[in-house]
Amino acid sequence: METMWFVLVAFMLTAYTVLDGFDLGAGAIHLLVAKTDDERRLLLRSIGPVWDGNEVWLLAAGGTLYFAFPPLYASSFSGFYLPLMMVLWLLMLRAVGIELRSHIDHAMWRAFYDFVFSAASLLLAIFFGAAIGNVVRGVPLTSEGYFFEPLWTTFTVTAQSGILDWYTVLIGVLALVTLATHGANFVALKTAGEINCRASRLAAIGAGLLVALTVLSLVATVWIRPQVLDNYRAHAWGLLIPALVAASLAGMQVFRRTGREVAAFLSSTAYIVGMLGGAAFALYPTLLPASTDAALSLTIYNSKAGDYGLAVGIVWWSIGIALALGYFVYLYRSFAGKVTLDEGGGYGH
Repeated sequence: METMWFVLVAFMLTAYTVLDGFDLGAGAIHLLVAKTDDERRLLLRSIGPVWDGNEVWLLAAGGTLYFAFPPLYASSFSGFYLPLMMVLWLLMLRAVGIELRSHIDHAMWRAFYDFVFSAASLLLAIFFGAAIGNVVRGVPLTSEGYFFEPLWTTFTVTAQSGILDWYTVLIGVLALVTLATHGANFVALKTAGEINCRASRLAAIGAGLLVALTVLSLVATVWIRPQVLDNYRAHAWGLLIPALVAASLAGMQVFRRTGREVAAFLSSTAYIVGMLGGAAFALYPTLLPASTDAALSLTIYNSKAGDYGLAVGIVWWSIGIALALGYFVYLYRSFAGKVTLDEGGGYGH
């Protein structure tokens, strides 16, 4: 049962990264691909009907984590208190940037909120990546299952390192480039004209950078935590995951050059699924490694809720996820096709 909930948590986090990832990426590249007010309105309209719904998956993932593995939830939210507060503020600022830019018809007002939206999206991508880096690297857990990390110390990877060090910053940069490329693929898919061309060029650059960053992050991860290869050695089928990552990197390059926008977007989606799936597979059954002593790590066995609660919870989770998936399928089918400024209402008006 605990393995099933581990998979469900990984699924929810991956769903959030894929869905909210493209509108975070669109925000990160907002000022690069949209040069005029009309283009910025068009970019906002490309994510307008879905961006706030996509963020619900983050709450759903947090709720699933809290229900299934409460000690992990308690430990993480206390140990990562400062960055979590920063993430909360960035989420609010990003929403403010989208919602308020059109409230006053003045160029300086719109430019200010365009900057807020873009900067908050960019920083969120980096922070989420650094969070993943902390989970893979490990945190200084005590025997009580809690930890504290300053924002940074010496930027070196040690047993008592800060939230930001050279490794977590590297993963943060990887996350930023990943989501920016994913967002560029989405903007190219949903728009036409100059903004489409700029997004396509940026997606091509990002796909190239991802090849180098993926290799570099893999080498760095194996160097600081060699144990991540154990599950791959024990289960040969796990090699399908790096094969998916390699195929998705190639797909982003090939499909972008041939103008197959849907396939390019699906390739960046597959890349995110492969990278997060690979991390989950490598860590299993560990949820949060301890950098101080491996015996103190939080696992699916010492962090799970009661068996009866998990069994009942899977029933209600299944009903809830079926409703959510049905709604999202309807939403995205209704939102299919290119967006234009001729449509009435919507964001960016």
